[in-house]
Amino acid sequence: MTTDRAVRLGVLGCADIARRRTLPAATTVGGLAVTAIASRDAGKARRYCAEFGGSPVHGYDALLTREDVDAVYVPLPPLLHREWVEKALRAGKHVLAEKPLTTTAADAAELFRLAEQRRLVLMENYMFLHHAQHEHVRDLLSRGVIGDVREFCCTFTIPPKPPGDIRHDPRTGGGALLDIGGYPIRAAVHFLPEPLTVLGAVLRENAGTGVVTGGSVLLSTEHGVAAQLTFGMEHSYICGYEFRGSTGRLRLDRAFTPPPHLRPVVHIETGGAAQTITLPADDQFANVLTAFAAAVRLGSAPPHWRAGSIRQAALVDEVVRVAKAVPR
Repeated sequence: MTTDRAVRLGVLGCADIARRRTLPAATTVGGLAVTAIASRDAGKARRYCAEFGGSPVHGYDALLTREDVDAVYVPLPPLLHREWVEKALRAGKHVLAEKPLTTTAADAAELFRLAEQRRLVLMENYMFLHHAQHEHVRDLLSRGVIGDVREFCCTFTIPPKPPGDIRHDPRTGGGALLDIGGYPIRAAVHFLPEPLTVLGAVLRENAGTGVVTGGSVLLSTEHGVAAQLTFGMEHSYICGYEFRGSTGRLRLDRAFTPPPHLRPVVHIETGGAAQTITLPADDQFANVLTAFAAAVRLGSAPPHWRAGSIRQAALVDEVVRVAKAVPR
């Protein structure tokens, strides 16, 4: 597309994450314009457009035929991603898809192949990767502030959702592994060297629905650095990670969900002494939309977007394969 106008964005679905975080951020990003919002509920599409702009569209297929849409944002439930991301790519639209991109590594690889064949940008929205706090952490680790990294511990747990929440629906939501567990796994992929091996896992499942409600995963690098990951939707709220090194440890809270105004704090303990480093506030949703729009205007995405998503999906597949499932 030409680089002298804004990327025209259509939204497939009036999801809660779109209303609370993505669409408010989209209104602040230069070079991006929301031109259409689709819903199977025409009234909901009208309400979203009244708040965020664009034309309301009744039905997802109708949005994909619009000539005033260059790219689409797909915030649909996880088990619907494969179908609608493929339809969007075949309609000639660039795609920003909420995580997880798909439910299997094979599907993820196929969608990226399709995007490459059609010279379209495909991006999986693990938005936390675009928050500057993680690059600060990476820099501290590279400077040896805690010595050699021995372990990575990461937890993302949330309180129980109401019975009608899509995470409890095996037909669409995919449960806690896909929706919540992906964050700690993606953080391990982001920080630790490849290859990562799944040594073990336990998945707690709802005895009636089979939906995963929580679990733990143990990964290892080839040099024995362990990643201990915990996730679930039956807990108190915890969202952070810790690196344990040969001379100290480093901890970051609100790792995945920092609001735009929050100044993150890195906690470091070495030799019995503790220090904190307060970082600048950052808006990860605006950052990911800016990066996506820039890639669309350029006509190509950084290779690590594709590589990270496929590695992530392969690890999730392996977790499912080796895990001990415990109905509750």
